[in-house]
Amino acid sequence: MRRIVLDTNVFLDCWVFDDPAARALRGAVELGQAIAVRSAATDAELTDVLARSRFGLTAAARDALLAPWRSRAAPIDVDVAAPLDCADADDQKFLDLAFAAGASVLFTRDKALLATATRARAHNLQVVLPDAARSVLLFEDGVP
Repeated sequence: MRRIVLDTNVFLDCWVFDDPAARALRGAVELGQAIAVRSAATDAELTDVLARSRFGLTAAARDALLAPWRSRAAPIDVDVAAPLDCADADDQKFLDLAFAAGASVLFTRDKALLATATRARAHNLQVVLPDAARSVLLFEDGVP
């Protein structure tokens, strides 16, 4: 089973905005066809972002989003830095998580993270847009 990382904006695409381009990815996570991973740092960012007034989410609504995510996504202790750096230090936590977890794919729409794609590939990590889920998450039966 492949371990994957979703950055905060991709989480929002999947579970807040129901973006059609992210539905295959959401389905893969919800059906257990890929193991999403999370860290204390990525959890903190997600909690902070969901609390922002522009989303208009009550504490109960935030908990309703976070509880299933926390039960579904495997927590990983990140104790080493990734072998490559992101130009945006705020996004480094996603690369660090991916390498600490041995993830094969990092899903993002962030330009700074996407700019690491070529260098990440040399370390067996794909950094891709969420709409690439169907092509990069091939399962045992060959169906994405």
